[in-house]
Amino acid sequence: MLTTVREYIKGREMTAYTACRPEVEAAGATYIEELLHVDGNIVSGHAWPGLSELMLEFFKLLKFESRAAV
Repeated sequence: MLTTVREYIKGREMTAYTACRPEVEAAGATYIEELLHVDGNIVSGHAWPGLSELMLEFFKLLKFESRAAV
């Protein structure tokens, strides 16, 4: 799947599930051995257990602020 967006990730850094490392590298990105990695506007995660941290970083990029209902 990553090879279909090669022009957007070539030369960038990202993480992914270990088994996906060959695809990350085939798409031209540098594989980073972290559970969560942010490179500019790309937020990547290792696996589903890190989804909450990944979404926090994603919302930071969007400059999203949560507003509590009163």
